[in-house]
Amino acid sequence: MTLPSYTMNQASFPEMYERWLVGPLFRPWAEMALDELELSSGDRLLDIAGGTGIVARVARERLGEAGYIVGVDISPDMLAVARAVEPAIDWRQGNAGELPLRNGEMFDVVVCQQGLQFFPDKPAAAAQMRRALAKGGRLAIATWRPDDEIPFFRELRRVAERHLGAIANQRYSFGEAAPLEARLRDAGFHEVRSRIVSRTIHFGEGVPFLHLNTMALVGMSSLAKEMGDQECKRVVEAIVSESVPVLQPYTNGSELAFELSTNLATAKG
Repeated sequence: MTLPSYTMNQASFPEMYERWLVGPLFRPWAEMALDELELSSGDRLLDIAGGTGIVARVARERLGEAGYIVGVDISPDMLAVARAVEPAIDWRQGNAGELPLRNGEMFDVVVCQQGLQFFPDKPAAAAQMRRALAKGGRLAIATWRPDDEIPFFRELRRVAERHLGAIANQRYSFGEAAPLEARLRDAGFHEVRSRIVSRTIHFGEGVPFLHLNTMALVGMSSLAKEMGDQECKRVVEAIVSESVPVLQPYTNGSELAFELSTNLATAKG
């Protein structure tokens, strides 16, 4: 998730991410991807761009001590939370385009959940995934579908654009499945397949989600790059306030629920 600089200077942001987003938003998709990969006892698994590490942690729950799990993320602050939550996993700071792997280190399973769309050099990242995957190993990559297909997120973006102009939302930049499949084939993967998966996401409270989503939109806007931190904070609060009515059709009592769709691509090494 791309964020304004002032949010990344707040030590609490990774905890906010873990508290408000990981359980309702990212864990269900992590479970789905690992179901698809059919983990086996003794698997060696690499989670790339894992944030606070929910994919690696669910894999740990399923494999126990019989599996070996490595989680990689570029953010030391995200990894600090990951280590605090599950110290038994091998957490490593590193770039997806140059993975921090030991000499000859390979994995039976490689997963990248909602990360590939953010990488500046996607061919290099795909090549690194292929390098990390053992012969016959299994890969799963998830990328969100375009937000034009997701009315809730489309409307939130339009509110933000009234303050910021057009926003190139990186979260949905690999929204179509065909380019994703082509990228994996070009990297040398075999048996490349993809499908679209949709599900209803439930949040116990809507406003914390709205605030984090708005920070992401502000961080991805060109105009915000010219703002100071105080101006960014002011704009975030204005967008949050104007976005509250968008929540209403998706709210029942205090619970927020909306449909979300992702591409799930799988391949073998």
